[in-house]
Amino acid sequence: MADTVVSMARSMLGGAITMAASAAATEMSLLIGVRKDIWFIKDELKTMQAFLVADEKTKKKNMLLKVWAEQVRDLAYGIEDCLDEFMVHVGSQSRSRRLLKLNDRHRIASQIRDLKARVEEVSNRNARYNLINADASSNIDEVNASMEDVRSHSAGNIDEAELVGFVNPKEELIKMVDVNSRDGLSKVICVVGMGGLGKTTLARKAYDSKEDIVNKFACCAWVTVSQSFSKIEMLKEMISQLLGTESLRKCLKELEQKAMQVEHLANYLREKLEDKKYLIVLDDVWTIDAWNWIKYIAFPIRNNKGSRIIVTTRDVGLAAQCTSESLIYHLKHLQIEDATNLLLRKSGKTREDMKNDKKMMAVVNKIVKKCGGLPLAILTIGGMLGNKKATEWESIYTQIPSELESNPSLEAMRRIVTLSYNSLPSHLKSCFLYLSIFPEDFEIKRRRLVDRWITEGFVRARGGVNIKDVGISYFTELINRSMIQPSKVSIEGHIKSCRVHDIMRDVMVSISREENFLYLAGDNATTIAEGNFRHVAYHGSKCPKLGVDCSHVRSLTMFGERSMEPSSSICSPDMRMLRALDLENAQFEVTQKDISNIGLFRHLKYLNFSYPQGYSHIYKLPRSIGKLQGLHTLNITDSYITELPTEISKLKSLHSLRCTRKRSYKWFVLGEPKECFLNTLCLPMPFTPLFNSSEHAEAVAELHMAWSSNGSESEGVSVPKGIGKLKELQILEVVDISRTSCKAIKELGELVQLRKLSVVTEGATKQKCQLLSDAIEKLTCLRSLKVVGSLKWMHVVSSPPPLLRSLKLYGHLGAVPGWFGNLMHLVKLSLGGSVIKEEGKIMEILGPLPNLMELGLRSGSYTGETLVFRTGAFPNLKILDICDVQQLRELIFEEGASPQLGKIEIEVCQLKSGINGIKHLASLKEICLNWCGEVAGLGMLRRELEAHPNHPVLRLHDEQSYHDLGDIVQGSTIGVHVDEATEAEESSPLHPEHAAAGESSLSQVVVRTTGATAAAKTLT
Repeated sequence: MADTVVSMARSMLGGAITMAASAAATEMSLLIGVRKDIWFIKDELKTMQAFLVADEKTKKKNMLLKVWAEQVRDLAYGIEDCLDEFMVHVGSQSRSRRLLKLNDRHRIASQIRDLKARVEEVSNRNARYNLINADASSNIDEVNASMEDVRSHSAGNIDEAELVGFVNPKEELIKMVDVNSRDGLSKVICVVGMGGLGKTTLARKAYDSKEDIVNKFACCAWVTVSQSFSKIEMLKEMISQLLGTESLRKCLKELEQKAMQVEHLANYLREKLEDKKYLIVLDDVWTIDAWNWIKYIAFPIRNNKGSRIIVTTRDVGLAAQCTSESLIYHLKHLQIEDATNLLLRKSGKTREDMKNDKKMMAVVNKIVKKCGGLPLAILTIGGMLGNKKATEWESIYTQIPSELESNPSLEAMRRIVTLSYNSLPSHLKSCFLYLSIFPEDFEIKRRRLVDRWITEGFVRARGGVNIKDVGISYFTELINRSMIQPSKVSIEGHIKSCRVHDIMRDVMVSISREENFLYLAGDNATTIAEGNFRHVAYHGSKCPKLGVDCSHVRSLTMFGERSMEPSSSICSPDMRMLRALDLENAQFEVTQKDISNIGLFRHLKYLNFSYPQGYSHIYKLPRSIGKLQGLHTLNITDSYITELPTEISKLKSLHSLRCTRKRSYKWFVLGEPKECFLNTLCLPMPFTPLFNSSEHAEAVAELHMAWSSNGSESEGVSVPKGIGKLKELQILEVVDISRTSCKAIKELGELVQLRKLSVVTEGATKQKCQLLSDAIEKLTCLRSLKVVGSLKWMHVVSSPPPLLRSLKLYGHLGAVPGWFGNLMHLVKLSLGGSVIKEEGKIMEILGPLPNLMELGLRSGSYTGETLVFRTGAFPNLKILDICDVQQLRELIFEEGASPQLGKIEIEVCQLKSGINGIKHLASLKEICLNWCGEVAGLGMLRRELEAHPNHPVLRLHDEQSYHDLGDIVQGSTIGVHVDEATEAEESSPLHPEHAAAGESSLSQVVVRTTGATAAAKTLT
């Protein structure tokens, strides 16, 4: 019997070995075949991408070519999806894992066969219809000529603006040209702004001012450059205008027998201009190559007659290479008043017509806002309204996006915008179209946008350059090309967020729809979308059912109002190719159940469940998160999560990990034993029908948070052992050191690429704090550090991160650590609860820091009554922010202190002895007394500000009497003036050249009041 069993076992084992060997051979044969096919479709993809880049340059295709290009683009997307599937399910797996994934292998092999067949079909279709032919280059010239006609027509249309909004710009430009200069090298003055803003109109108005400009020069010329220009024709035009038609005729006669006509024409022009004072306008320069060619071939190097060259361009970066910043004129959008007047004039209406019709005036205001101060948009839409009854204006306003696609009256405006889009290099076009995901007038954070570009593969790493820095350079280039408008600028001048002009966005959405790039679903979306859209965005109060093939969707983004309802399509398993899931602005409840299947999205690279407004009821990351090994960004800010699973250490591609948790409890009062006991007795309540169902998910999530963190109210989460494996990680916040193991804390020092770290040390042991100190000393790339809680360990830090630029410390320091004085790159410093007593140490250690621009002193940071800024202290400080420093009674600025200080903010603080030494602050622009910010002798402070050479603005949160503590003490350095207090004026943006129509300061505005009230609101 035993022999029989052994024999059977041997037979079964032999059969299993034979089957395994056969399967392995079959698997190897299939894999070899699949890899050959993969190489084939990879090569096809490269060819398709090259074709699509070339196809973009034609700008306007015939219908057959356009349809064929769409088919090629869709096929290219399909190949990319297939390659991604192969890498996730087959290519990156071990052989043993591949044997377990037969279904995936066969599915992908079938996809590849289908793609190969489609490639052949598309190729045959081109052969049948002869879509690509030798005439393509000539078509490009025809299209370019057509576009230049549109540009010229648009410039002429803007001329109808007469002097609306152009009086001051004209005077400022003429002043910048400085026509009365009789000698000196030639200067280049650049006029910069987005398409349709009126750059050509402004330059023309200045150029046509004979008494102001033209009569001051020996010769003048106006030359339109544009995207495609003939070098020889441009030189002929310049010679004709500058030297006369007779000179051109003689020159051409001399050159009849010479082959190198361009060089000879250029030499002739340079020689004749060398001793002349000339004025040349180069209108619509697009590339630095065009400028360099004109500059070196047409203009004499030695011209000491005070000649001037005016360049108009859409590209700020190009302007910066043409001339110095002081000679760049940034043309602003029309102010609301001028824009309204222009719209009414163009439409044949007057303010009297609208005086008694508030509803109509509201429509006018909406149209003006839609046009965003863009003269071309105002004139074209105004012209269309002129043929309509006033009662029809509301419906026309709602139809503007669709009218841009089909209405011949708006063709010029659409083309002037698409001209800017078509001029973008290929790598920026997808980046720009991606902006259409965001709603109208939405403020888009640079960080969020760049992370998503990287996720989608739009940003390609360059040797030795961090991929995020490459993405930021893309963002900056779009700003420079006037495609997007900055909305917030950091203290260092870096643009942190942007907006898209409404008209620009409408055209962008239209292009996205044409190219099957984006499907926008709103409240009125009822039809099923045609085509394989790759990106889906919800805008509205309800989530309609998706009308697209979800299997191809690469990104899903949700926006909506508070009434927005969840949709079953969110986190649908059908979206297997999803790369980005962004619910940051989706104002509806997301529960633990909604993310239970997150591990199915194997291609996910960007996951954003950040809910600043409290709609996230997620309390645990599922262990399947470890399957998302391509994940680049994970944002679970404001959730109920208190700890990260060990599987997080498998996410080797992770660059950004933000995991701030909620700090407060709604259902459990943990600080009071009696209340806590009662809550414990009521714990079953959320699980009974008696509990409000709408609050069930929130109560359950809070219960999990309280239980897993032992009632901690820390904003941090504990990180697991293995965190040190995330070698690509650059952002990590917020780590709860007290609940994180010593091993994991030590591993933080292995995150060698970390740039931003935020930790909570409250309740942490001395050993853990020492391990944290050791880890931080190893983070040589760290730029930003925030610590909340125990800070005594910071005094023993011996080697701080050398590149640290931002330091925020909220906890007991007692004294300023000496090593702070070594932070040569520090730009921002914020202290709270520090209990620093010695004012002298602050000045001694922090005062010499050469790059410190912003100093924030929060509650309990300083316990002295007087803070004296000594001579030479804080040489580059620009903002001083004091909040809830209740012992402080007086600020004193000695002569020579803080020469760059431009802004002082006071909040929850009584300066009973005032602010003294204002006259010593040469760069002061504003003092803000925010909520509960009070100062002695406010009236005299006003008068001292009025006497200051800069006339700084005083901003008040409430009425003056609320902020005024009364007469100032004897001996004040504040001067007494009998003049009336000046009214605060609206501040200008940090970069006024980028401000849109009607925009106020990027940071704060003053609200004017009448009578005794001089109140201002602070907007952040």
